Amino acid sequence: MNIATFYALFSTTCFTLVGLWWNVVQKHDDWMCDPAQRRVVAGVYLSFLLPAVMGLFAQVGGARQPQIWRAAFIVLAVVGCACTLRLLARTRGDGFVARHQGAAALLYALIAVVGAFPELAGHLGLRPIQAEALMLIVLVVLGHALVWRFMVGEGRYVEEEQIADPR
Repeated sequence: MNIATFYALFSTTCFTLVGLWWNVVQKHDDWMCDPAQRRVVAGVYLSFLLPAVMGLFAQVGGARQPQIWRAAFIVLAVVGCACTLRLLARTRGDGFVARHQGAAALLYALIAVVGAFPELAGHLGLRPIQAEALMLIVLVVLGHALVWRFMVGEGRYVEEEQIADPR
């Protein structure tokens, strides 16, 4: 697949996931009442939004002007890493969420490093923009795992509590 086509499809998919997540969150006002859950909701949002925006910059810069996508990837990855580490510091006792946030922070850091030092991708036999694409895919998969955990775990647990004890 052509890398420009990949990033076009990738960005579209990620923005669609952002919209779907907004719809899910709108149906669960209770999630926004608890600060810890609100942070997890924001973490899911960032897991889809930041890769979507990175994908847009990859399309704008492409192979002809790699400094555009590289600069954007560095800035957005630093933002993602900082936000994720902040969330990680505030995650209370859920090992799954903590592992997810730790892996996401590591991926964001690696994305920034490859953006700053693109020659590192050559050690894996990849072009830098391909290495970035692979890491973004994993980042989105981590976002899906967090959605799954949230929908069948924490989020569902709160819903069941409210059904059993509707105050």
